[in-house]
Amino acid sequence: MPITAKAAPGAKLLTPTDHTLVMIDFQSQMAFATHSIEAVTLRNNAALVAHAAAGFGASTILTTVAEKSFSGPMFDEIKAAFPGQAMLDRTSMNTWEDAAVIKRVNEIGKSRIVLCGLWTGVCIVGPALSALDQGFEVYVIADACGDVSAEAHDRAMDRMVQAGAQPMTSLQYLLELQRDWARTDTYEMTTGIAKKFGGAYGLGIIYAQSMFGAHEG
Repeated sequence: MPITAKAAPGAKLLTPTDHTLVMIDFQSQMAFATHSIEAVTLRNNAALVAHAAAGFGASTILTTVAEKSFSGPMFDEIKAAFPGQAMLDRTSMNTWEDAAVIKRVNEIGKSRIVLCGLWTGVCIVGPALSALDQGFEVYVIADACGDVSAEAHDRAMDRMVQAGAQPMTSLQYLLELQRDWARTDTYEMTTGIAKKFGGAYGLGIIYAQSMFGAHEG
């Protein structure tokens, strides 16, 4: 029997209102030992994710580990996207074992969790496997994570994907929340974030808009 196509999004696609983004341990001490991704690229990708979530109003939890005593403050690029939002500081490497974080997850009450942070093999694997075990859907923004080596990052991603987590990228996250250029209310915001943090894609938007007055949709 033939399948009938419909002009409708797939159920696995994220929307601004269906998930909680958890940004974990984007801190100086953690970044110093990160070698799977350049620090500049990591900060840029984390900023893109943070500004996308803030712009679309996605529920977001910001959490640090030993902020005052060891690891240092969260990246300014992330704090700038969420002015005044409290950081939930932990002692546990696994965010999902922290009572304050879990209280906030339950207050928000969404069954989809999107994760990014440092390091992939410890601070992202822990909550990803724990949330999956409790029945949550888990997405991991791979290029907004980093680890002490490419091997450590890649094996961590493999482990989470094999357990059921869905990998994605920072630019993919932004564009998945927009998903239709006819959504004019968020068009300028989305392209503005892309122009600032979207690398070559952002340069392309700047060029097209400046030279030809181009406009998607």
